[in-house]
Amino acid sequence: MLDRTIAPPIVDAVDFDIQLKSCDKFILDNNTPVYVVNAGAEEVANIEWVFYAGNSYENKNLVAASVNYLLKNGTKNKTAFEISEAFEFYGAYLTTSCGHETSVIGLSCMSKHLPQLLPLIQELITESIFPEKELAIYQQNQKQRLAINLHKGEFVAGRLIDVALYGEQHPYGKFTKAEDLDALTQTDLSNYYSDYYTNGTCRIFAAGKLPHDITEQLNNYFGKLSFKNNFDILNNISYSDHVFLPGKKSIINDEKSVQGAIRIARQFPNRHSEDWPKMQVLNTIFGGYFGSRLMSNIREDKGYTYGIHSFLQGHIKQSALMISTEAGKDVCEATIEEVWKEAKILREELINEEEFDLVRNYMIGSILGTLDGPIQIINRWKSYVLNNLDETFFYKSIQTIKTISAEELRDLANKYLNIEDFYTLIVY
Repeated sequence: MLDRTIAPPIVDAVDFDIQLKSCDKFILDNNTPVYVVNAGAEEVANIEWVFYAGNSYENKNLVAASVNYLLKNGTKNKTAFEISEAFEFYGAYLTTSCGHETSVIGLSCMSKHLPQLLPLIQELITESIFPEKELAIYQQNQKQRLAINLHKGEFVAGRLIDVALYGEQHPYGKFTKAEDLDALTQTDLSNYYSDYYTNGTCRIFAAGKLPHDITEQLNNYFGKLSFKNNFDILNNISYSDHVFLPGKKSIINDEKSVQGAIRIARQFPNRHSEDWPKMQVLNTIFGGYFGSRLMSNIREDKGYTYGIHSFLQGHIKQSALMISTEAGKDVCEATIEEVWKEAKILREELINEEEFDLVRNYMIGSILGTLDGPIQIINRWKSYVLNNLDETFFYKSIQTIKTISAEELRDLANKYLNIEDFYTLIVY
């Protein structure tokens, strides 16, 4: 019998043998791949239809995002209200989102309601009509939201740093303008919808305690659709040539602003680089979690900001290393100086074992948190599939966290944390 008077031994997270639950895969009749993690105790399902329909494929700015937002606002047989009411009747949650390479239609519901809800998703994919009235409301609302956001330094800084990194004609650097919203037409949306949804390229990701006939259900409603499923489509994207020029720039966006939005960034290789998993460790130490060097210095010690973070952008084709924060006008320059002081320390000094152990355990613990349940697991698999990776990337990342040395991190800091390689932007 278990003796509960004796505390169990404490085991560091780095000593755990972490395994990634496998992801099943099957192919629908029309060559659409479906990735499944069938697990969990609750009778719930989460399904995502991921279309290669992001803004990388559009010939007119904002068409991709507008189609993704409005495809649930009216079909041949239902109004926007009727669509919303249909999902709410079953306690289901419908989401849409648009990125640079892909766009998503997501459904969360009780598993037993899938037979009633899957035909509604099919209808959104095949019969959306983008009513003129809904488009006009969307344009008006988006322009009002844009006008408000343009007064916010952090919003403007986010737009301009991406332009500096990738160029304004690049899918990663394009941003919303009022005139682009005005230029949208129903024909633009219908044509894009037909090309990239109804006749597009799709992958399906399903997780939860799924019904035993999930394969038949998905094949019945989506295996007969006219998807082209050209999975080489990413290779056909033509990105604009852009020469990244490091430097520094300050902009006055609002004379009355009491703080400045700071963005410091440089280009960085994508997930296929050998340096990616190593940089995840170095970045965590530098500014990637609440106990990082930047937080300890600039928030806790100096009190210049409520929070400062560094991170690697998660784009599929290209990426960047970025430091992001907001600070009072009078301490923006001092904040930037402290960023580079911390970078200099990482370039010159070895990380001590105590801090190293803390970061290793934090990172492994965070990974464990992302494996807690089928939905979290399928999200990880989705990232790997869309980035043309597999489970070897997962295990290599774990091994890197456990074995990378302080000397390797110092060398990495000397390679990637030099001020002359970064573009610094302050928007007041």
